[in-house]
Amino acid sequence: MAQADPSGRGPAPVPVRVAGPAGAARRRGRGPLRVLLAMLLTALVVGGAVPYVAGPGRAYLSYLVLAERADADGAVRAAEATRAAGGQVVQEYPQIGAVLAYAAGGFAEKVRGRPGVVAAGATRTSPVPGPPRSLDGAGDFRAGADGGDSEDGRSGGDGGDDTTVTVPDPGERDAWNLALLGAAPGGAADTASRSPHGPDAAPGADALRKVLVAVLDSGVDDTHPDLRAAVDPKSSASCADGRPDARTGSWRPETGVGESGHGTHVAGIVGAARDGHGVSGVAPGVRIAAVRLLGPLGQYYAENIVCGMLWAADHGARAINNSYFADPWKYNCPDDPDQAALTAAVGRAVEYARRRGAVVVASAGNDAQDLGAARTDERSPNDRTGGPPQSRSLGPECLRLPGELPGVVTVTAVDRDGRPSAYTNHGRGRVSLAAPGGDPDGGAQGAVVSDWPGARYAALAGTSMAAAHVTGAVAVAAALHPDWDSDRLAALLAATADAACPPGPHACGDHEYAGAGALVLPR
Repeated sequence: MAQADPSGRGPAPVPVRVAGPAGAARRRGRGPLRVLLAMLLTALVVGGAVPYVAGPGRAYLSYLVLAERADADGAVRAAEATRAAGGQVVQEYPQIGAVLAYAAGGFAEKVRGRPGVVAAGATRTSPVPGPPRSLDGAGDFRAGADGGDSEDGRSGGDGGDDTTVTVPDPGERDAWNLALLGAAPGGAADTASRSPHGPDAAPGADALRKVLVAVLDSGVDDTHPDLRAAVDPKSSASCADGRPDARTGSWRPETGVGESGHGTHVAGIVGAARDGHGVSGVAPGVRIAAVRLLGPLGQYYAENIVCGMLWAADHGARAINNSYFADPWKYNCPDDPDQAALTAAVGRAVEYARRRGAVVVASAGNDAQDLGAARTDERSPNDRTGGPPQSRSLGPECLRLPGELPGVVTVTAVDRDGRPSAYTNHGRGRVSLAAPGGDPDGGAQGAVVSDWPGARYAALAGTSMAAAHVTGAVAVAAALHPDWDSDRLAALLAATADAACPPGPHACGDHEYAGAGALVLPR
């Protein structure tokens, strides 16, 4: 993650990053397989767990195998085909007719030829010594829903990523991002007076408490004072290797993994408590399912996303926040069989979640690219252990996952003046809404201040922050309209934004940069 150069605007601006998925962890060293093994040993030291079982001198890749049938029978068929082709099934996804497999070279070609298999693709480009090690309780998508103590194991917070500049406790002051939505903090009466929708706009705490939203990210520090009451352990888990792991604390960020505080920052924007301290979320009082996707090697692999999406849907999330893009390919192209399989798998998971009532929200990205035009990808594959990345010239058919999938609410960023942020991706027909993301050159005053692990606060800017505002707004809409399905909730946000936005270039009515318009909290 590149450090932004402060512009000198305002008094003593602090350095602010453009927030993105595990940027620091994406800078890879060079070397052959021994470099990979060194990385795995490092993960052992900093992550506290052996992530992979050593195989008999073989190199393994992970694969997603999809059956023609997107159901439990399909998952059985995919598992049978995997074993017949020499692969090891690590996790079944009966919700979408797919499995996660580990195998040596040549597996994809073999399994694609098996009856009933519609797609199969490698989810990584750098091999590992073997499949993930066995964990007690991992693999069960029903885990956590019927038990657990909301205070269990919350004795201390993770220090997070110490390379991020933190700021003093803001005391819920200068929340420009919430003011843009009509949700500035300061007590119920003050909020009502500043809201464009009048005193009855905001749902009460009891109504919000009935709404669950999922933050799929690097993990959430549920010991943070702003989030202690928000994170629901019964609905939280780790999907950091493609398997749901609901053991206590598995959802917390891992010390030593780059940008591990990102998910805590995002969760604070969504639902931090409104208590006069720290920051306030868009939907204070909402319940948060913390789902850690970021693995020990610093990647958001497709199986992690599939696992997280299914977990969130099965636990009743009404909104699922995705402030990242899938690794190892920044854009996945349909003419590549591996990348096409990843697109299909994540697409099935998104559609499953939407059918279960969740609005799937995703960041548009921070590359200042037109998603509807030809573009260049100079960062993929980002899990390589040596050599430079490929420089790929891509067409609009190559998709950023999950943000460009059908049905996803894709969010661009605006600064505190309501204008498109310079870094934000955009594209007519490719983006849905705009929301506060901030300006990395404006210091803490121009960025979005939110929670950071270890009871701290940090100022970040990016479409990651913008997406979190929309997720909070979905929670508000779901509290106001608990019987509405995902399409109707998303349509309400779009209609509310459109009604509040005048047309004009680079204004909130500019459909290329803002989709339907700039986010406003719904009635």
